[in-house]
This record gives sequence, structure tokens and C-alpha cells, in this order.
Amino acid sequence: MNKKRIYFDMDGVLVDFESGVSKISEETKEQYKGRIDEIPGIFSLMDPIPGAIEAVHLLAKRYDVYILTTSPWNNPTAANDKIEWVKKHMNDIFHKRVIITHHKELCQGDYLIDDRGKNGASEFNGEWLHLGSPKFPDMDAILNYLLM
Repeated sequence: MNKKRIYFDMDGVLVDFESGVSKISEETKEQYKGRIDEIPGIFSLMDPIPGAIEAVHLLAKRYDVYILTTSPWNNPTAANDKIEWVKKHMNDIFHKRVIITHHKELCQGDYLIDDRGKNGASEFNGEWLHLGSPKFPDMDAILNYLLM
């Protein structure tokens, strides 16, 4: 029996973006005002969202899981920082299962868990589980939906 496929976005789903921002100096924040995601190294500073790693482990028992994320075009370290974050926090599940793209709608799968509809997420060919929406306000709601 083939497992259904779930893609997880990183920022805002697995990774607490603001935790990285809080570790940046005010001078650097000012220098990159309006484009914080372009700060080299910022993605390596981020912490997991509480409960996200546990949720992935639960879903990986029933689903084929991948990361589907975007790397800011003008940040020379972002893609590598994201891979290193996965190796540090979730290598056991996502080893060689990370896709970095600005066109999430091109990937084939059953579900995409993403907090924003950008970069093709809202046009995903499977079901977009919009984390933070009224239907899926938090990861617990997504777990209830996918594990029912």
C-alpha cells in the first residue's frame, strides 16, 4: 500500500522565524529593514516551533513526508542554512527529503502544510492545509484532521 504524501513548509510551520530575528543585532536589522529574510545566516539561528518535531514524527508513521520550502533569492546562505537546520533537528525523518523551490504548485502530493499561500502553495495540486486559518488554526487541528 502506498502512503499518501505530505509536504511541510519550514518557516512558520516547523521553524520559528521570529526566534532567528530575535538573535540578530539591531544594527543588522536596520541594515536589512524590509528584507530581514536576506540576512546571511539568519535561517541557521532559528528554533523549532514547539510541538512541530513531535507532530512530524506522528505523521511520518502514516504518511510519506517531505519538506517543501522556499529560499530567499537574495540570501546567499539561506538554502544551505535550511539544509543544516534539517540535519540538526530532523535528519532522521527528512534525510534527502528536502525540496527548495519558488514553485510549490509543481510538486506532486496529497497534502501541503503551509502557513502562507505564496510561492505556489495556494495552487498546490493536492490539498493545502493552511496552518493559521480558521479550519487549521494550529498543528493540533492538522493532526486531528490527518490522523482521524
